[in-house]
Amino acid sequence: MRMYDCISAKKAGKELSGEEIDYIVKGFTEGGIPDYQMSAFLMAVCLKGMTEQETLALTMAMAKSGDMLDLAPISGKKADKHSTGGVGDKTTLIVGPIVASLGVPVAKMSGRGLGHTGGTIDKLESFPGFKTGLSTEAFFSQVNQIGLAVAAQTANLAPADKKIYALRDVTATVDNMSLIASSIMSKKLAAGADVIVLDVKAGSGAFMKTKEDAAALAKMMVKIGNGAGRSTCAVVTDMGQPLGYSIGNILEVKEAIAALHGEGAEDLMDASVTLAAQMLLGAGRAADFKEGCAMARGAVADGTAFGKFCEFVAAQGGDVSFALHPEQFPCAAIEHVVRAERDGYIHSMQTEEIGLVSLGLGAGRETKDSKIDLTAGIRMEAKIGDYVAKGDALAVLYTNDAAGVAAAEKRFLSAVAIGQDAVGKREHVLAVL
Repeated sequence: MRMYDCISAKKAGKELSGEEIDYIVKGFTEGGIPDYQMSAFLMAVCLKGMTEQETLALTMAMAKSGDMLDLAPISGKKADKHSTGGVGDKTTLIVGPIVASLGVPVAKMSGRGLGHTGGTIDKLESFPGFKTGLSTEAFFSQVNQIGLAVAAQTANLAPADKKIYALRDVTATVDNMSLIASSIMSKKLAAGADVIVLDVKAGSGAFMKTKEDAAALAKMMVKIGNGAGRSTCAVVTDMGQPLGYSIGNILEVKEAIAALHGEGAEDLMDASVTLAAQMLLGAGRAADFKEGCAMARGAVADGTAFGKFCEFVAAQGGDVSFALHPEQFPCAAIEHVVRAERDGYIHSMQTEEIGLVSLGLGAGRETKDSKIDLTAGIRMEAKIGDYVAKGDALAVLYTNDAAGVAAAEKRFLSAVAIGQDAVGKREHVLAVL
């Protein structure tokens, strides 16, 4: 078998066999296939596409390129969720405790934030003492004891994906549906959960800018997951504006705590309840989606979800008093109010731009080695469809760097469009597949 022949076949639009795809992934991961040949293959995939069988074969080959976690030591059907990334997305902090409090174990490996999207691990480390580096044994033990653990990825999961993605990033081969789907699903399959619920974002703050493209990606990933023997569902949610009202690590933790007390923003709660219901349904805990939603909202209303959140924070070494009294969290030295420059209705937001404003204030990383400011971020004071008068607050910028405030305000204002005609509120959950 030769890489030249595989490239030539894909360039001609032919379907590759599972054996050929295994050969490509293994050869590139182990260094036998050079970057220039893999780049040619990836470009051929972008131009000619891949069939469903090819996409599944690519996903499984990447998943098996490293460790495949065996969650058998954890009793029950294990559930996991994955978001394709967005601005203000703190749903894991809400969904995990809800689902665990209802008897479904949640064993989740999460990442750190990079660029305009936040990371669950960074948010959890806002709690003094919180440990995200758990051994496999400790991870399993905690899920068995309290039903929930969220740890930084330490296992060698899908190393082929990491190497291939680095190449895609510099060869203009990122935006192919099969390559995106296999990248996401290879890591999810390697993480070992029985039930996988995917939160696929659509809008100006997401990789998929339209509902149609997001739904197509979701459908493909669901087929891959189910084809690999996992109970898989995808929920397409709106990222045409930040989710909830807070962007930034401590700000989002405080908003998640409020949500677990039943005081969450409507869009945040709709997305969280839908995701939780699908996890309960996939694990056989709920008879149907309607019952799953009722169970999720009930766990918030009666306090069991927040109780599970506190138990989870304590189990991983975090100071629970910060969950009970979030006013203890440190605050940024500067709180700058951004005000509307005209009367009107908020028509749209360039959500990615708003995320980049938050990054510039110190809340995110430009590179993996960048240091983040846990207190920095943005608190939205108005959202799409709201009427604002000139001088009304649109947002509050939180930072410890006075030098960047003026530029951040200008950039934020340019990302928010205000018009004279009234517009409707945005739909929060766009599709369930």
